[in-house]
This record gives sequence, C-alpha cells and structure tokens, in this order.
Amino acid sequence: MKLLLVEDDTKIATIVKRGLEAEGFSVEVAFNGTDGLWLATEGSFDLIVLDIMLPGRNGYQICADLRRAGDWTPILMLTAKDGDLDEAEALDTGADDYLTKPFSFPVLTARIRALLRRTTGRNPTPLAVGDLRIDPGERRVWRGDDEVLFTAREFEVLEFLVRRAGQVMSKRDILAGVWEHDFEGDPNIVEVYVSRLRRKIDDPYGRQSLTTVRGAGYRIADDG
Repeated sequence: MKLLLVEDDTKIATIVKRGLEAEGFSVEVAFNGTDGLWLATEGSFDLIVLDIMLPGRNGYQICADLRRAGDWTPILMLTAKDGDLDEAEALDTGADDYLTKPFSFPVLTARIRALLRRTTGRNPTPLAVGDLRIDPGERRVWRGDDEVLFTAREFEVLEFLVRRAGQVMSKRDILAGVWEHDFEGDPNIVEVYVSRLRRKIDDPYGRQSLTTVRGAGYRIADDG
C-alpha cells in the first residue's frame, strides 16, 4: 500500500514515515501544502495522511481541491487537540476520517489500516433501493441516471444502510459497522454523515428515502 504523508514538522514526518515503512507501507512525504497537492495530483496513492496547518496551502484547501477535481483517495486528516471545529471542517471539505494530535503511533497505524480495509476488497454485487443504485466494486452511486460522487467514508455509511434497507440502524450499529471498533470520538458524527448523504441523494431530487426514526436511529427505503 502506498501512502502520502503531508506534514511540515520534519521530526514528526520522519518518525511517522519510518514507522509506517516498518509496518510494510510505502510512504512519500511532502513538507508543505504546495508540494503535497502536487504529489497527490500527480501520483497514485491508496491513502493520504494530511495535516491541517501547512505552509503554502493548508490541509482544508488541499482536501477541497482534490475533491473538486474528482479525486476520492481516502484522506485521514490530523487535527488539533480538542479541535471540534477542525474536525467538522475536515469532514465538510471531504476528509474521510480524522485523528487528533497528539496521537500514538499504534493508533495512527490502526486508523490507517481500518480505513484501508473499508475502502478495498468490497463485495462487488450491485445494490439498489428504488432508483438509488450502488456498485460496491467500482464504489459508484447513481440516483436515477445521475451519478452522485461521495468521499470514501460517505460511501461506506451509505453502503452500510443500503445493505440493510428497510431496517432501523442505531448510531451504535452504524459506528460498529462502518468505523469498526477504532472510533474514539463523538458518536454524533453519525448525524453529520447522515446529513451529508441526504444533501446528495435526497434533497436535490425531492426525495425522503433516508429518514430518522426518533429515538431509534436511521432507515433507508424506497420512497417511490
């Protein structure tokens, strides 16, 4: 697996690079945002570890630039300690996951492996709920004839719900099924992703296929 690490702290970048290479990853490093965006655009990576505070171009801008260009490489963003706003903005700009600084190397490695597991080797059997169609193998989604673009984590949440169409899934169910057992943050992160899915698969089409069941969780179903 080939990773891109964008981190301006030379000491941290060197330690993380050595550690990840010892774990079997191939790692390229950029020490500023300009080089990071260029490498991400010109190279081919399985995952990007992206710091927020970078010279040249910050992590939010890099993430947004890549998503606007149609690059959906999984991004794990490094946020400030207790930075709730950092985490929210990271997700809003298209990051798939975040890790709060300071972090331990074993936790970083576990989060990288978990995100890679969720974004590779999926069951390729197509799924559908009404005219909402998912191709897990290609990681593509359509509403009717329109293709809808998703980040890796958005896709995982949608796929989890579609595979259980008609069933009510609690926040705990979704966290366990999508984030597995490595999630240490606020469980309300599920609400953030559900809102993002609605803005993509329902609101533009006048649909209400993804609904909230008060006190129980969320359900996706064909709304006709």
